[in-house]
Amino acid sequence: MEYTTLGDTGMEVSRICLGCMSFGTSGWREWVLDEDAGLELVDRAIDLGINFFDTANMYSDGESERVLGKALEGRRDEMVVASKVYFQMDDDDPNSGGLSRKAIEQELDNSLGRLGMDTLDLLQIHRWDYDTPIETTMRALDDAIRRGKTRYVGGSSMWAHQFADAQHTADSLGLDRFATMQNHYNLLYREEEREMLPLCDEQNVGVIPWSPLARGYLTRPHEEFDATKRGETDQLAMGHPYFEGGGREVNERVQELADEKGVKMAQIALSWVLHKDWVDAPIVGTTSIEHLEDAVEALDIKLSDSDIDYLEEPYEPVRVSGHE
Repeated sequence: MEYTTLGDTGMEVSRICLGCMSFGTSGWREWVLDEDAGLELVDRAIDLGINFFDTANMYSDGESERVLGKALEGRRDEMVVASKVYFQMDDDDPNSGGLSRKAIEQELDNSLGRLGMDTLDLLQIHRWDYDTPIETTMRALDDAIRRGKTRYVGGSSMWAHQFADAQHTADSLGLDRFATMQNHYNLLYREEEREMLPLCDEQNVGVIPWSPLARGYLTRPHEEFDATKRGETDQLAMGHPYFEGGGREVNERVQELADEKGVKMAQIALSWVLHKDWVDAPIVGTTSIEHLEDAVEALDIKLSDSDIDYLEEPYEPVRVSGHE
């Protein structure tokens, strides 16, 4: 395993972050692993040297956090744990979602309870809240740090001007700023290269992109994408612009280069993300120990400049996706 410093936090994290959306309960999504399989996956991740785990209160309606907390029992201090808040958790309680002070404080406490932890390493806002002033949100997040409920705070998919506004608000009020950005980024979605990634690079913000394998589309040939349970049921994947513009040709080039190097398509796609200097640790979600091992092996794959140019050449600008 390789490790890197996460932005300017000083925390050392594995270059692969295990995304925990894929375990909790299959009652939430058909493709989600239940508890025993989730525990096994976390155990194997730790064996492989992964020390960075990303979950959210909404994943399996909190079950993902509970399973992760159980899996890390007795070894919490060695790990870096991140979670997220924003989406409404209780249909009968409108204050269980959003980024008001009430929502942040009560949902952070609920997350810590499920995780069995006193402090998160990283609390992220899961999306932008258009109904709450950013000053209110940043003050509540800063207070969470001051109370010892989280060590750092981070953002996720949003417009670059919003992220800049949040950082400026924090600076002007003497508050802790966002230390990380969890944004949508892969070979089929590179719109973040225009503004957000250069901004994060200039400000030394840690970048931990989600969906580095394009919801599985970069793990198998185009014709086989819906051959899995998730491919058949994941409407979020179908809503992203992966199949637009040059998407299919990029998929074909990933397959061609994987065949040439004798590796798997997922490893080529993940290696491309890992070769980007502004990326600290892509968040890899999986339901298979084999695929987890493949992801770690991708760290050893070297892509030449010509390989990277070949993979990138068919890309065409697409609509912004992931901010909603």
